[in-house]
Formats: sequence, structure tokens, C-alpha cells
Amino acid sequence: MKVAVYGASGYTGRLVTAEARRRGLDVVVSGRDESRLREVAEGAEVRVAGVDDAPALARAFEGCDVVVGCAGPFSQVGEPVVRAAIAAGAHYVDTSAEQLFLRHVFDTYAERAEQAGVSVVPAVGFDILPGDMIAHLAGAEVEPLDELTIAYQTNDFDMTRGTIRSSLQVLLDGDLAYEDGQWRPAEGLAVKRTSFTFPGQSEERPTARWPGAEIVTVPRHVRARRLEIITDAAVFTPDMISLMQLPADQWDAVIGQLPEGPSEERRPVAEFTIVAEAIGVDGRRATGVVRATDIYGSAAVFTVEAARRLAAGEAKAGVLSPAQAFDSAAFLDCLAPHGVEWSVVAGEKVNAS
Repeated sequence: MKVAVYGASGYTGRLVTAEARRRGLDVVVSGRDESRLREVAEGAEVRVAGVDDAPALARAFEGCDVVVGCAGPFSQVGEPVVRAAIAAGAHYVDTSAEQLFLRHVFDTYAERAEQAGVSVVPAVGFDILPGDMIAHLAGAEVEPLDELTIAYQTNDFDMTRGTIRSSLQVLLDGDLAYEDGQWRPAEGLAVKRTSFTFPGQSEERPTARWPGAEIVTVPRHVRARRLEIITDAAVFTPDMISLMQLPADQWDAVIGQLPEGPSEERRPVAEFTIVAEAIGVDGRRATGVVRATDIYGSAAVFTVEAARRLAAGEAKAGVLSPAQAFDSAAFLDCLAPHGVEWSVVAGEKVNAS
């Protein structure tokens, strides 16, 4: 099984490459900077290609079963990699979390992927795959839904430069809302849930709208009138808020001075909890929870597992969300050795006496 990791020399790309190697996969490292690629290759084949060189990208993915996209912001550099993977007849996954990029991939490449007989499953990192899957599992308990809320909480989360760039790009592009069965610009729409009680806590935490890509993926497999994605407001640190207040043309200069990502000591202590709270049109409620540590390490595990399953032929052809491509419960179960815990509990009706 041969897997090409595009953007292999970046922070997440290195983790994905190491995880693929640990799983015994035949790895091809690819990207635009040959010297950096050779630093991480450790004997793997190196194929140099920039996103502006379509023939080189096509050659880079020849003979590969799966292409893993790890280079972002995806709205700027992701599409040529998707296009080249399909042209090469390779399945595709990536670590994106940008709403408009995901929507564009679904809208533009579904038919091409089907015709090529390949599966394109973007957004299999920590902040989409588990949220997409737990929303599917919770929603299935009480569908059709009146409301579905996906809530994120992270602790000790040091973002990489790439995550910061992608997050700011989403803010620059504008995010989406899903209400009354359709997508619309979120600008000007207030979130309904301004606080949330996370598992294990006795008090509600202030929350804010989060431009999660589940807004694009979940409505494709969960019948819901309204979907809202929120996060513990503490994720917006003073440094992040200061950066957001700068003109966009100054972001790169400031981000370039930051550490590339969390240290080996800091990375494993980062915790995340994702809650999917589903309320059916009949008032029934179901709550799903996913918990784990090591956000970026977990993302690498999710991504490689998804790539392995695609290469094994587990998903149909086309552009799919993680929950459309794989059996959600089976996928989450297989992550238990990596510290991932999940549960779904169906409760009483919301208005029951």
C-alpha cells in the first residue's frame, strides 16, 4: 500500500508521515521544498512538486493508492492536490478544516471522483472526523432533528502556525451557517448557544460560534433543521485576539515569528472534548461525546487510519464526509488503543415532566 503525503515537511505532515511509516505503509513524501522533504524522508521516496506545477503533481502521485494532503491553507493550495490525486486514480484524504474549501470540493469534484472510481474524503483531522462521526451517531438516535449542536472544548492547545493561518483564512473568507435545511452566510447571525455545560463540569462555560467544517459535512448524512457549532470561548486567547485585530497583510509576518507548533513535551498534554447534542423534532434528546489527548498526534492517527481504509476499498467512489465513507462506530472503536473514548446516550424528551 503506497501513500503519498503532500506537505510532508510541515508540522502535521511530519506526524502523518511518521504514523504511516509506523503502520508499515510504503510512504512517498512530497511537497515543494526538496531539502526539507529529505530531512523527513528517512529512506522514503521523495517526489518534489509545487501546487502550481500540474504535471509535476501528477507525476508525484503516480502509482500511489492514496494521497494525503497536509499543506494549507487549503483554500489557497489544496485544490490542485485534490485534482491531481483524482487524475492519478488515487484516493484522497486531507487534514483541512476550512468550510469554503470543503464546500468547493463537494460541489466541484464529486462527479469527477465517481468517474475515476476514487474516494475523496477531506477533513479527517481531529477537528472534523470525530465531530462528523459523533454527530452522525447521536443524530441517528433521534432523527429527524430540530436542532443539532456540536460543541468543542480544548485544554492546553498550542496551535501550529498552519492551524493559525487556516483559522484566520476562514475568518477572512467568511463562515457558513446551516438553518432551515440550507446553507447561508453566517455573518450577522447570532449563535443560539452562548454557553454550554461540558461533560464532567458543573457550570456552563461561555461559548462562541466556531467555523467548523462539520457545517458542510454533517447535513449530508444527518437530517436536521438547524446545525450550530460552538467552542469554549477560552480558545480565543489574548494573543489570538490581538492577531485577529491586525490587518490581514500583517498576519504572515507575525505568525512567522511563532513556534512552528507545540513542543514534544507540550503536544501530548493537549486535551479535546467534542459533544454532539441532538434534539429530535419530537423533543427526544441524544448526546454523543468524544474525548482524547494529543490533538495533533490524534489527527495523524485519524488521517492514516482513513487512508488505510480507503486503500482497502472500504468506501464508495465520490466526495464523502468521514461518516459517509466509514462506519462511524467501528472507526471510533478502533481508535481506543490511542486513547480515544466515545459514547452516545439517548435521554428523555426535552420537555418531559
